[in-house]
Amino acid sequence: MQLLRTLGWLACVIYSTVPLFWFMVHPRAQKWRQNERSPFRVLLPAWLTMWIGAGALTGPWRHVQLYSTAWTWIPAAGSFAVGLFLYSRSGAHFSWAQFGGLPEVRVGHSDDRLITTGIRARVRHPVYLAHLCEMLAWTLGTGLLVCWALVALAMVTGAAMIRMEDAELEKRFGDEHRRYRHQVPAVVPHFLQKL
Repeated sequence: MQLLRTLGWLACVIYSTVPLFWFMVHPRAQKWRQNERSPFRVLLPAWLTMWIGAGALTGPWRHVQLYSTAWTWIPAAGSFAVGLFLYSRSGAHFSWAQFGGLPEVRVGHSDDRLITTGIRARVRHPVYLAHLCEMLAWTLGTGLLVCWALVALAMVTGAAMIRMEDAELEKRFGDEHRRYRHQVPAVVPHFLQKL
């Protein structure tokens, strides 16, 4: 169980920094596009530094459990499954370059198009929803206080990051993105909003 708790803590550390990574990209997308050198020479080391910082900040509390029971891995397994399903559906109609953010940081990238089909016809940001499901799975299963705190951080920073990303997409795609944003929710599908 100690290994699972450590893996859960590390997974939550990494997932919780995803919005912070995109904070470096979206507000400065135009700046990154003007640079001839790859922005990832700066972005990836900065993201790794975030992992180390988040790990160092949360490490002292990584053993504090709110609860410890094996049955919590049952709902965790469901959350893992939903996350994996969303990841698999997110890959349809979406290239590796788009997953890596190349259209955001490189001018004239061939994959610079708005994808509104497949899972993205139900939610605009399925990858972020998948990240959240994976974080929740680790958090539910381990019962670690620090994982719950990292989920809360990821939700707050993720909401702000989605607004920034939508603003950047609106600059790139104009009315097409405005219509899409009006019709399709960011991360919570319409059928869940009605529950």
